[in-house]
Amino acid sequence: MANEQVITTIRDMAAEMLSPYPEYFVVDVRIKPTNNIKLFVDGDNGVPVDKLVAFNRNLYSRLEEATLFPDNDFSLEVSSPGLDEPLKLLRQYVKNIGRKVTVTLLDNSEKEGTLLSATEAVVTIEEQVGKKKEKKTTEINLNEIKHTKVCIVF
Repeated sequence: MANEQVITTIRDMAAEMLSPYPEYFVVDVRIKPTNNIKLFVDGDNGVPVDKLVAFNRNLYSRLEEATLFPDNDFSLEVSSPGLDEPLKLLRQYVKNIGRKVTVTLLDNSEKEGTLLSATEAVVTIEEQVGKKKEKKTTEINLNEIKHTKVCIVF
């Protein structure tokens, strides 16, 4: 089975597994050449570690039954996306409203500010510009965004 098909199958299995828990959702599935599967799950209010452990066990059993890998030679990691992972889904943008983000545009320029809102088409941030740090509201079309990361503020 081609890698993309396997990823789609795993994504579907994970979505089905999460269906009783509407507050959780699949963000991404990656498979390394060593058959190390990484499933990123997020939640509208985060994901507790005990839930990630339960999801890991559940999905591992499903993968063994599905025999997607010869001799069931695979490893599985289920985690929430870390702060180093970019936002990928609208739900992640909505979850992070009010937080400081760095938006990298397709031309590799960056905009930094507080995330004010997000829709299917547009992200709105409040930037501080100039020496006087004047506040400026900026709308960015999602199709112009290369990636968005949440900033760690101390």
